[in-house]
Amino acid sequence: MNAAVLQRRVVTLAVPGPEPVIRTARLTLRPHRLGDAEAITESLSDFAVTRMLSRVPVPYHRQDALDWLVPRASGIFSDWALAITEGDDVHIGTVAIERRHDRWHLGYWLNRYYWRRGIMGEAVAATLERFGRRMPEATIHSGVFVDNPASLKLQERLGFRITGCAEVFSFARSTMVPHVETILSPGDLRIG
Repeated sequence: MNAAVLQRRVVTLAVPGPEPVIRTARLTLRPHRLGDAEAITESLSDFAVTRMLSRVPVPYHRQDALDWLVPRASGIFSDWALAITEGDDVHIGTVAIERRHDRWHLGYWLNRYYWRRGIMGEAVAATLERFGRRMPEATIHSGVFVDNPASLKLQERLGFRITGCAEVFSFARSTMVPHVETILSPGDLRIG
């Protein structure tokens, strides 16, 4: 009797290590806590915020926030999802670098009452800078819906370049939405 010998190819992916606490001039970016559920629910219950995100349902409930927070608070993911806070430690947004389909992907959102203050640019730049120190050869993928020019401008200012356009399903809008695909190659981050 012959038996085929199957060899399993093991692929080891580099990971950036535990989520850091990052301090900037105005912000503290920290790992999420279960206590952030209320603030997340309040922010993501605002359609002005969720319409620009692909994976957030509408309506957004506290249980949705807890379902997202529990695995992150347990530390089982190698991804980074940092809470954006100011001096009072109140959660006002998120900047995340997640491993999806064997690629690092940047995503972010901010409570609408903090828009147009430069907060997201500061938070994303600080996160990418720290991530780049830990993962200097990593390419970061991202993108924006075509009706979100402010987010595209932020990415271009940081060194992202447009690679194409696709349609992405938006749970909040319940439809396919044109999406500009972007990429940040190693060494291309521009801060300042």
